[in-house]
Amino acid sequence: MLGNFLIGLREGLEASLVISILVAYLVKTGRRRDVRYIWIGVATAITLVVLAFTIITIAVDQLPFRWQEGVGGSLSIIAAALVTWMIFWMRRTARGLKKELEGELESAVLLGAGAITLVAFLTVGREGLETAAILYATIANSYTATPFIGAFSGFVVAAVLGYLIYRGAVKVNLGKFFTVTGYLLIIVAAGVLAYGVHDLQEARFLPGLATKAFDVSDPAAATWNPQNPGGWMGTLLKGTINFQPDPTWLQAGVWVVYLAIVLTLYRRKPKAPAAPTPAPSESVNASS
Repeated sequence: MLGNFLIGLREGLEASLVISILVAYLVKTGRRRDVRYIWIGVATAITLVVLAFTIITIAVDQLPFRWQEGVGGSLSIIAAALVTWMIFWMRRTARGLKKELEGELESAVLLGAGAITLVAFLTVGREGLETAAILYATIANSYTATPFIGAFSGFVVAAVLGYLIYRGAVKVNLGKFFTVTGYLLIIVAAGVLAYGVHDLQEARFLPGLATKAFDVSDPAAATWNPQNPGGWMGTLLKGTINFQPDPTWLQAGVWVVYLAIVLTLYRRKPKAPAAPTPAPSESVNASS
């Protein structure tokens, strides 16, 4: 649940900031009446993302077990790749995001309402598709409401924060926020990647299903088994890093190698931009 909350918070805040920048630009340039087209684009993007997620989920459920696991495992690996790309992309482009979006909207305003709607649709739709792909690995295979509650809670908190930032009611150092959540999401992505590998092993597309790195799933080890009512430690780790009490050697190896490589790269300082641009912590409210 915590992992889903973190994903919802991070992706939701990115989308909220994008919407805030677009709305603030129209308000500051005296085009408040065009704000409605931003919301039409946002609503359309959200509707299509939810529809696509639902159709894919239903379609996968109709497949034989082997192919369900194969598709689920492949989507988990793709989701881990998307998380990784998103983290590094945001760190590299955050400083110029406001200027870039305002430039796109400036051109769209000259073309009319349809172009304004399209800019909002594409920017928010991209965030929505990334979020849907990332969440699929934990939500699609769950038979409880917990992952949905976690993700929805993250979206709600992100929406509130985005509104408060837009109104200037709170000041958030977005650079530090995205850096810290980046580290946490790398750990979440490692768990999603390992989960995808396990699904592919269950589908017999990858070998080594019977070779366990360790096994604490025995009922006697209730603390570590998330399937047991008393397995509080396993439940906590399952909700944060997608912990499995009996991973294979391949799963464990992929998890360790991914963390070693990605954390090392993420710790490196990003290259300085060629020209100074507004920092992501600057206000996006319309009164500035």
